[in-house]
Amino acid sequence: MSNPTASVSKSLDSKVNRLLADPGCRDFILADAKDADMAFGLPAPGLPSGGDRLNGPFRTLVDFRSHIRDIVAQGLVDVMLMSASTSAVLAIDEGLFADSTVTPAVRMNDTTDIWLAAGAGTYPRQPALPFATTTVSEAQWGRLVPPRSGRPAVDLGLFSITLNGDAAADREMLTAYRSFRHETEEAGFRHFLEVFFPNVLAQGGGAAPLGIARFVADHVVRALAGVPRAGRPVFLKIPYLGPGITEQLASYDRSLIVGILGGAAGTTHDAFSLVAESKRHGARVALFGRKINAAEHQLEFIRFLRAVADEEITAVEAVRAYHAALATLGLQPHRPLEDDLAITHTAAAYGG
Repeated sequence: MSNPTASVSKSLDSKVNRLLADPGCRDFILADAKDADMAFGLPAPGLPSGGDRLNGPFRTLVDFRSHIRDIVAQGLVDVMLMSASTSAVLAIDEGLFADSTVTPAVRMNDTTDIWLAAGAGTYPRQPALPFATTTVSEAQWGRLVPPRSGRPAVDLGLFSITLNGDAAADREMLTAYRSFRHETEEAGFRHFLEVFFPNVLAQGGGAAPLGIARFVADHVVRALAGVPRAGRPVFLKIPYLGPGITEQLASYDRSLIVGILGGAAGTTHDAFSLVAESKRHGARVALFGRKINAAEHQLEFIRFLRAVADEEITAVEAVRAYHAALATLGLQPHRPLEDDLAITHTAAAYGG
């Protein structure tokens, strides 16, 4: 599978091709999810040193996009996921990705469970409803009506679904996904599929007798069973489902590449060990947004995340090396090394 719009070879395409050809391939795809402005509003760019988590002051959109430019220039991630507005500036207007091995991608929908602007805190506690602000044409070209010639700057998008075990709500969600797939196939636009934990079941419980992990895995398999090859996602983005279910899902259909999402920031060891653990049990993609954006130094964090993903260093060694790098740069870590070596529970959902 390749990107016909790319002017240079993209690492994503090479890795996907190798993973599909060889189930034992150890390649690992890393993505930075810089699409938080689709969910959080003002806090999306993150906090500068000394900022208050609730009241700020927060970084600006200029800061946010500057970090994206730096990370793309570093070239260690394979995919950069953005909102359509940020992608229009960086991918389309600036041509940031034209000579980069990094593939640009756009978040193609914003279901109600990620509506997390201040004062809207009830949305994540209601069954998720489908909604999409942008369109495929806008993602590709930065405009609703495409030009008559040329190649789009973007040919990859993320579509997100949340299923809750409610037939009417889930049917509406899957209908929206079907419509999106049809639109993408007609436009020659690729996608990857995000499946969140149920945002109602996760809090209320009782409707997933075999557990939430099995609920998600079974629904992924069932939802894609009716999708022919031309309409299938390039890879999945799902919460880490634990060793057993992840292994079963990864081995069920080798043409389906399993990727895990990062969730909330947590400790540095949380992030590094999640990559190592998920890869050990069959995942071959990790998409980290808040974990990268909240790091003391995003480029150094990604450098060691890449080393862990490529099995060059263990997660514990990477945490220690990252702290040493921060010391060399004269940066104060968020927490002492011993605290940062802890494994903590971090929410997988946007609204967690």
